[in-house]
Amino acid sequence: LGLDMEELEEIEEDAGLGNGGLGRLAACFLDSMATLGLAAYGYGIRYEYGIFNQKIRDGWQVEEADDWLRHGNPWEKARPEYMLPVHFYGRVEHSASGAKWIDTQVVLALPYDTPVPGYMNNTVNTMRLWSARAPNDFNLRDFNVGDYIQAVLDRNLAENISRVLYPNDNFFEGKELRLKQEYFVVAATLQDIIRRFKASKFGSTDSVRTVFDSFPDQVAIQLNDTHPAMAIPELMRIFVDIEKLPWDKAGTPPAWDITRRTFAYTNHTVLPEALERWPVDLVEKLLPRHLQIIYEINQRHLDHIASLFPNDVDRLRRMSLIEEGGTKRINMAHLCIVGSHAVNGVAKIHSEIVKTQVFEDFAALEPEKFQNKTNGITPRRWLLLCNPGLAELIAEKIGEDYVRDLSQLTKLHEFVDDDLFIREVAKVKQENKVKFALYLEKEYKVKINPSSMFDVHVKRIHEYKRQLMNCLHIITMYNRIRRDPAKLFVPRTVIIGGKAAPGYHMAKMIIKLINAVAQVVNNDPMVGSKLKVIFLENYRVSLAEKVIPATDLSEQISTAGTEASGTGNMKFMLNGALTIGTMDGANVEMAEEAGEENLFIFGMRVEDVTELDRKGYNAQLYYERLPELKQAVDQIKSGFFSPKDPNLFNDVVNMLFHHDR
Repeated sequence: LGLDMEELEEIEEDAGLGNGGLGRLAACFLDSMATLGLAAYGYGIRYEYGIFNQKIRDGWQVEEADDWLRHGNPWEKARPEYMLPVHFYGRVEHSASGAKWIDTQVVLALPYDTPVPGYMNNTVNTMRLWSARAPNDFNLRDFNVGDYIQAVLDRNLAENISRVLYPNDNFFEGKELRLKQEYFVVAATLQDIIRRFKASKFGSTDSVRTVFDSFPDQVAIQLNDTHPAMAIPELMRIFVDIEKLPWDKAGTPPAWDITRRTFAYTNHTVLPEALERWPVDLVEKLLPRHLQIIYEINQRHLDHIASLFPNDVDRLRRMSLIEEGGTKRINMAHLCIVGSHAVNGVAKIHSEIVKTQVFEDFAALEPEKFQNKTNGITPRRWLLLCNPGLAELIAEKIGEDYVRDLSQLTKLHEFVDDDLFIREVAKVKQENKVKFALYLEKEYKVKINPSSMFDVHVKRIHEYKRQLMNCLHIITMYNRIRRDPAKLFVPRTVIIGGKAAPGYHMAKMIIKLINAVAQVVNNDPMVGSKLKVIFLENYRVSLAEKVIPATDLSEQISTAGTEASGTGNMKFMLNGALTIGTMDGANVEMAEEAGEENLFIFGMRVEDVTELDRKGYNAQLYYERLPELKQAVDQIKSGFFSPKDPNLFNDVVNMLFHHDR
């Protein structure tokens, strides 16, 4: 048809329905499960607006709505025949026959199915995303029929549930709409799972009393962090209130036993500000029956601990699902641990921290429950699709099977001294760099030297990921070039990209600082083409597919003990970049696998961080001891990078000296 496939691909919108690693991991898992031929489903919310589009204006991040469905989405199929009701608010009535949740508001969950094809294996799985719809009698059943127009307009209130993704990465914001979203996806999904389970038992979905004994053998539910934690009380509500199963041992397998054997929980972060702690009053208003069930779960849980550790009230306080003091809150991680048969971290070091620090009381109680499952990435997207040149070169040497089994890449060891092969690999990297350099010159009007080192730091902007440290290094390189222009300097193009949560002031200041530094560095004739700094706008999956194959140096520099795993680190390595990084997350295992001498490992280990915390960190000492560091900080402080507003970066400098975690 005379159309260019690449041009066509550029037109398609990213489905930006997640924030960062956690959502991307789920997408990679769907690809892997389909490729392994597993009967698996991914469930989530069909947000009308995904993660915001990031514009940089005058060096500042500005958010724009991501209207990704504007031109339609050809991959999805609405399935109104599977629409399900989800209930909110109301009250609980107790009677001899059990608890009844009544006077609720109903929102309908309309499923949209997207096919997930396995790699060349005739398997197609399903991702089912729920969209919120108001029932047709919404606001019209009651006696306010007087204002029919307003009643129809108010349908938006119900449908707002699936309107927009909360744009926080590694940060908890206890908003009512967010809790509604979490329960919405959980309630719709569990009804769907139970409908499918019943159909498999009878070939029908009629009201025959179901035997749920085999449920955990037929159904496994993986909780992707605590965001779907309400699934635990919801499944209990279905079993106890609706299916009339006994809670605890009574001859038949009880509801709680079935529930625990069904759920497993993946922990994705140890940052305290990221842990979900929902206020009890909010849950009581929105989901009154679920609060009662959570209290009951907690009572039985604490009774059990008290029987094992009599008189240890502090242990009871630490392990309770309910946090007292100030506003009472539900600790969702504790709920997930108690309600699951398996708990995992996402890298060896993280799983150890989960066991020995964050949830040590729970691990002491049930050590066999805690496991590790180090994160991974799908090689189909992150090698074949984004770097066909490299994928083809590898296939010529070791065959094509490695695409389904990356352990086969060890066969490349035979070719470490094959000069021709080494040259070919370098050539592919250079071609990728030239292509990306052209893209940058087109988008940013900056002349890029394609033979410079492409030093890339792309991920969500967060203090713990230390884009600020990278920025201090850029300033230091700039000062070195200016101090001794004749000295040999390996030319670098430093590329930093990523979105800041709209409410995260410090992250937004860091973006502004990087852009301010870029402005000075890129326009200094003494520097010329030796050093260029680019802030990559609107970092997202489709942009990652362009920048990662062109990268020479991958920046993975979080403070040890803060990045649970990281997955970008793996993508860069798979595409032939070298890594500079700390001993954090999966970097540790990557160094073990590749040999520590093949990564640039630096900085404190977890033990050093703990020790420094113990003795107290004094930033002033480093500032006084290291002249290059002092110069960089002084430049930021004095307004060297913000001459029109010398105090612009006061908050950043103040943070560095007084509360830099």
